[in-house]
Amino acid sequence: MIVLLAAVLFVTGCGVGTYSVSTGKADTGFLSFTTVEKKSYPILVTVDGKNYEINAVKQKAYRTSDRNIKETSLNTISVVPGTHTVKVFRNGEEIYSKTLFVSAQEHKLVDL
Repeated sequence: MIVLLAAVLFVTGCGVGTYSVSTGKADTGFLSFTTVEKKSYPILVTVDGKNYEINAVKQKAYRTSDRNIKETSLNTISVVPGTHTVKVFRNGEEIYSKTLFVSAQEHKLVDL
């Protein structure tokens, strides 16, 4: 009887542990800026008062039928999901100003 009780306690006492699995999309959105001009050019982008120096990329060179462009640190800004005030400057002149909403994992293209 004691051996049986010890065996039961041994088996029930050996748990496999507690595991947590997290799924879903990362809590990040992306902004990229495209131009119809023949050549990419540098721009200054202000998102909620924070400045980024990136390039506006040529639409034909990067855009595909599903509106994705090649994301690089030179042309894409990562933002938290939500509403953002975005301003774009070229050679010191403001060429774009708008409030945008970006969802999690959304890659929003801004055509200049």
